[in-house]
Amino acid sequence: MVFSRSRTRKTRYVILAPSPYPPHGLFRDCYGDDSTRNRLMSSMQRLRGSIYLEDGAIRRDSLTMDGRHISPVDEKSWHVLSVDEAGQVCACLRYLEERKAARFDDLWVRHAAAVQSAKGPRYRHAVEQEMLRARELGLSFGEVGGWAVARDRRWTLEPVRILLATYGLLELLGGCAGVATATVRHGSATILRRIGLSPLLSDGGCFPPYFDPHYGCEMELLRFDSRFPDRKYRAAVSEFEIGLKSAPVICRERSIAGIGASPNSILNGNSRVHSAA
Repeated sequence: MVFSRSRTRKTRYVILAPSPYPPHGLFRDCYGDDSTRNRLMSSMQRLRGSIYLEDGAIRRDSLTMDGRHISPVDEKSWHVLSVDEAGQVCACLRYLEERKAARFDDLWVRHAAAVQSAKGPRYRHAVEQEMLRARELGLSFGEVGGWAVARDRRWTLEPVRILLATYGLLELLGGCAGVATATVRHGSATILRRIGLSPLLSDGGCFPPYFDPHYGCEMELLRFDSRFPDRKYRAAVSEFEIGLKSAPVICRERSIAGIGASPNSILNGNSRVHSAA
């Protein structure tokens, strides 16, 4: 496994586990440390807030006083974080596992603006078909979102690496399928399609982009299956799947009582956090 670099700057990967979550032996370095988890979560939320505000996707009153963009599903989600040498989050992506959802109205994506449109019933049906397919294949089902990359990293490989790292995590978790809402702004949806996501299908056709008044931009409805990234990226995903086994996984203290606190080096840039070139 090769440490990833953006010019001369290293980035390392840290995983925040949902709360509460017992690791079940999937990872080698699991830590119950509320303080470290809170600091990394706050750094991630500030990154998201600054990027979304700058892009015009949210208004300033959507942020906390200290500039954080908090989602109601943050505590329930897996977060893959790219951490720079100063211990600050420079890229992030979340996965909300919704295996136990029985119907569309139990899913987080029920809040998507497309549901309120004339094509809302088709959207619901298409997502329910994805849920059924995942269940039949024995895969977890969920939603990917909260993608943000620091401005000074946008023209590096960082946006792609955080996506591939998340694919690797999903494979570690046993394989996952699900949906994502992606902005057309900055070519985000295009990048996701190149990685391996594809348009959500309904009655044999693809959903066209739609306007989301909350984010003030066009969005696309995409589907994913972690087993099938684009052929070009399969080797990199496999590398991440291996490397993330020994990346620090930070849980709430009550989730894994008896496990040591995470080392301070996770925040000061000296941790053993693996990445891929």
